[in-house]
Amino acid sequence: MDLRFAHSWHAEMLTARPGILPARHFVYPGQVEEVERGALEVMVSPGAPDFVFGTWEGVTNPPTLPCAQPFLATCALGFRDSAVPTGLWSTPNPAEICAVSGGYAYLIDTAAPEWFTMIPFRPVLEVRPLIAEKMLLFVGHHAIMAWDGQGEAWKSEKLSDEGVTITGVEAGTLRGCGWDMMTDKETYFVLDLRTGTHIASA
Repeated sequence: MDLRFAHSWHAEMLTARPGILPARHFVYPGQVEEVERGALEVMVSPGAPDFVFGTWEGVTNPPTLPCAQPFLATCALGFRDSAVPTGLWSTPNPAEICAVSGGYAYLIDTAAPEWFTMIPFRPVLEVRPLIAEKMLLFVGHHAIMAWDGQGEAWKSEKLSDEGVTITGVEAGTLRGCGWDMMTDKETYFVLDLRTGTHIASA
């Protein structure tokens, strides 16, 4: 769990689905057969009216959201594998929560929980917040996707045949490596953090 981005909600991961469901219950991505394999159950209280969790750098009067009824988010499990993440992340959008269930990543609008985005990587292998850059990175087997306060900021080109590793972020660039099947070697890359463009081979 990483909640360093300022956010206008409170969330708790439950050990099991409540015996009595709350009035507001949303299932992601919506297919019943997906949830039957298992799910992450999260109770979300959106729109804290008097305060905001996290830090608003340089903002003396941070925005708050209208208080809404809590809801239960049932997020279908991707994989039962300790190598893929499960947990909660705040995002650059204070009204949005990122819930990851066995590598399946869901970005949910807590003010309107019927609206959500499922990250296309199956699975997401790493979720990395870049606080200064106001981005949340999703790392998959072959590429990286960046998420900002408006939604998807960029998706990189194919960086690896099997597994991407971020080795550093500095001066507006992202460095990393992947594995090239043809040469059976690790390849190194540098991406422009603003656009995700491949700008050099490290």
